[in-house]
Amino acid sequence: MSERNTVIRSLHDVGLAAWFGGSLMGAIGLNGAAKDEGGTEATRDRISSSGWAKWSPVNAAAIGAHLFGGGGLLAVNAHRVAAQRGVAGSTGAKTVVTAAALAATAYARVLGKKVELTASRDPKDTEKADKHPIDLDKARRQLACAQWAVPALTGCLVVLNALHGEQQRPAEQIPGMWERARSATHLMS
Repeated sequence: MSERNTVIRSLHDVGLAAWFGGSLMGAIGLNGAAKDEGGTEATRDRISSSGWAKWSPVNAAAIGAHLFGGGGLLAVNAHRVAAQRGVAGSTGAKTVVTAAALAATAYARVLGKKVELTASRDPKDTEKADKHPIDLDKARRQLACAQWAVPALTGCLVVLNALHGEQQRPAEQIPGMWERARSATHLMS
């Protein structure tokens, strides 16, 4: 019997789409445009930092929508996670990759704030940067890696989401549940 979960599925999918697409566009488009138009490294840092700062609240909302939708989907599909062979494994993989994507996103934001502080023309930011000096070249290198890790990890989530969609097909559910039940019975012998 099929039950519709359009709202939570939409939150999950649209949130993931924005998280993936925004991070990929930023890594390619925003950083590339800043490099092409920025001139000095400090100007490039200011341009890209400004764009990433404008994206951050939208990204946070997208991540929140994705997590809320994912939690809702897990709740309504708990029976499949428990009973259908392969679903618990793919759900576990999605959880681990989601945690890694969240960590990479947070780390990129922390590094981005460091670069933003050092590139700022605001005297308050300059004062903060002087009080807490950072290795700017190291922060830039780490930021570049983190900004590419986010679309790589969220892209993996898109693939795992497709796997979950395939596992929800009726032709997959019944044999998967039967195989899980059969394996459990075999273990009891």
